[in-house]
This record gives sequence, structure tokens and C-alpha cells, in this order.
Amino acid sequence: MSPLIENVSDTARWVAMYRAQESSRPDALFHDPYAARLAGDRGRAILEGMPGGKSWGWPMVVRTVTFDRLIEREVAAGADCVVNLAAGLDMRPYRLNLPASLQWVEVDLPAMTAEKQAAVANDTPKCNVTRIAADLAEPTARRDALARATAGAQRVLVVSEGLLIYLRAEDVAALARDLAALPQAKLWLVDISAPILLKWMSGRWGKVVAEGGAPFRFAPENGTKFFEPFGWQEREFIRTMETAVRLKRTPPLMWLYGLLGLLMPRDQKEQWAKVGYALLERV
Repeated sequence: MSPLIENVSDTARWVAMYRAQESSRPDALFHDPYAARLAGDRGRAILEGMPGGKSWGWPMVVRTVTFDRLIEREVAAGADCVVNLAAGLDMRPYRLNLPASLQWVEVDLPAMTAEKQAAVANDTPKCNVTRIAADLAEPTARRDALARATAGAQRVLVVSEGLLIYLRAEDVAALARDLAALPQAKLWLVDISAPILLKWMSGRWGKVVAEGGAPFRFAPENGTKFFEPFGWQEREFIRTMETAVRLKRTPPLMWLYGLLGLLMPRDQKEQWAKVGYALLERV
């Protein structure tokens, strides 16, 4: 029997189904009309097979809303190029309010890049979209792809949504160094886990993703300070749970989590406070 997650690209189908699920709500926080089609039957099967799958889409929804708003804001503030690393099935250049002059560059594995290119061939983006097929885990290919992606730009916003958690700390450090070496790369938008969340995720979904060669890995104890030795510092940090409460997209039994939070040791509270979304800037 084939594993539910066969490779890291399957996680993109899984997440796309959460965007489709949110888009179908009468009070949807965003509308992604492409998500269900791109996720396909495989994405639906993954969502159905994941433990607690349908009820645990709230973090993906909160992340999507937060990234949408930050990307639109930074483009309006002057970013002339967005480089989306491990872009997966993200369709922001087709659904966000973006200027036609914007350069949007997606970098992903060759198979996913080819699949997506064929799937959206008849769809029209709001801005200029380029796709680069490259394995970001391979240093030479990564540096070449980043150089191509940022060529000619003045102010680049790099986006790595749902990528870092699958990387080893040394690979995140190497990526950070490579980005910092590019003078055009001014900002880097990331999502960050913490050891306490990584443990919870590994207990719920760890076996499934590991079977597909995509184990959860990166959760720095020092949060965004991890990036400082490699050329990046925190400019803005948005906590996941606080945002979830504001957006009314909280986990099942939120009242129980709130109660447990009151009783939680200080060190654990500090860890949870480091789970969120960071806009990093060059040091």
C-alpha cells in the first residue's frame, strides 16, 4: 500500500485542500478558486486520510491570510520582485491584488514545476510569472536559481511558506547565507515553528510525512534570532495563536487550550510565543 504522503510535493496538495476548504465557507477570509482543482483527487485523499485532517486546517488558513496581507503590503511599499521558494500550488500571482509590473518568480522541484505549468497554462496571472525548476537542497542548483530569480530586480521580497520546517538547521543556515549574498534580496518572509510545536506535530502527523521523505525538522529554540548570524534580523513578528483568535480561526476545543495555557510553565509559554510568521530584513 502506497504511503499517504509519497513525497514532499504532496504536502502542497494537502495544504491546497485547506485553502479550498476555507474558500468554500460563507465567511471565507480569502478565496482561492484554483486550490481544489490543483490539489485534485490526490489532495482530497490526503486530507481525508490525515489524522484530524479537516479540523486542523486553521493554522494554514491563518498563515495564508497573514502572508497574503504582508505580500500585498510590501509590494505596495516598493518590492518589485517576489521570489517564492518551494512555491508548490500557491496561486497568489493569480488571485492577489498585484501590479502588472511586478515580477513573480517561483522556484520548485522539476516535477512540481512541470505539473503546475501544465495545470495553469490557460489561466492568466495578474503580474509577470516565471518558474524555475531547481532542487533547493542542492547548493549549486540553489545558488544558480536564486541568481536567476533576482536578476534585474531592485528590491526583492523572498517568500518561503511551509518550507523551512522540512529542512535541517544547517540547510536553513545555508539558504539564509545564500540569500544574504544577493544584494537585491531585502526582505524574507518565513513561518517559524518551535520545539514544543514540532513535538506535537510529529506526534500527530510525523509518521505520515516521514514515510513520504518529508519529516518535520526545523524548529529553532531561539526563534528568529537563529537567522542573525547568517545575515538576517527580525523586522516584524506575528504570533500564530494571537492571529487565529483575531481572525476567528482557532483550533477545536480552544477553551481547553486557553485553560491549559494558564497552567503552562513559563518556559513552554515562551516557546509557544515563538511560533508565528516573521518578516526578516538584511542585517
